[in-house]
Amino acid sequence: MTAAKKLLFFGTVATVGLGFACVKQPTITEPVTQQAPPPEPTEEMKGHDMSQMETLPVEKRVAFMSGHVFAGLALYRAGAPEQAAPHLLHPVSETHQAERAGIDALGFKADIFKAVSDALAEKRAAEEIEPMLKQAEENIVLLQTNAGGDAAEVIEYLMNTIDEEYAIGVKEGKITDPGEYQDAYGFSVVALQIAKRIEGKDTTQLISALEQLVGMWPENGPLADSTPSSVATVTEKTAQVVASLQAKEAVIDTPTPAP
Repeated sequence: MTAAKKLLFFGTVATVGLGFACVKQPTITEPVTQQAPPPEPTEEMKGHDMSQMETLPVEKRVAFMSGHVFAGLALYRAGAPEQAAPHLLHPVSETHQAERAGIDALGFKADIFKAVSDALAEKRAAEEIEPMLKQAEENIVLLQTNAGGDAAEVIEYLMNTIDEEYAIGVKEGKITDPGEYQDAYGFSVVALQIAKRIEGKDTTQLISALEQLVGMWPENGPLADSTPSSVATVTEKTAQVVASLQAKEAVIDTPTPAP
């Protein structure tokens, strides 16, 4: 190889080497962990703003909670413990903490509902669970009574809630959200209980309207495979209840809290 060729060869190699040296090498970084998107809101959350529970009067929060419990009681006694479980867990669920603000002072016994939830999860025998259910029922009725408040306002609140939740639970003549369909039943039962505790007033019309409303669900309970009443029929019944509240002869006093 001549001196000229050697110079050309080594000059080319040096240039190529310099070119490689100038190429930016990829930087190794830690893998980026993507955060999971927030969960989609449930139909229950869409049906009523859960953040409003913090400002809702305690008597209405107790009535709302009671509706879930009585739906669960009916479902369990109808032979559907799996459907009953989420309703009976509602009073102690982490999701619904806002509802429980201030209710301990009214006599709320969270341990009763936790025991019921555990018993259902462990699929214990009915004869063991039923006494627990009676304790839960007694405790929730105690809360209703001690919460006091204006009975007419609480009942009207429950009627509005029934309208909202039943319209979510039933669409085109079919149950599309069993939980909401069942909750609406529970609210109707609670409204009837409140009406029956009113003293010193003629509530015949009101109680009759509420009994008709409760009758919109099957007698054996609001099971998920029920054939539902139409939304229009249920809203007609809730409107009759509200009309009964507004009638002059049904002016309602606040029930006396339990001692």
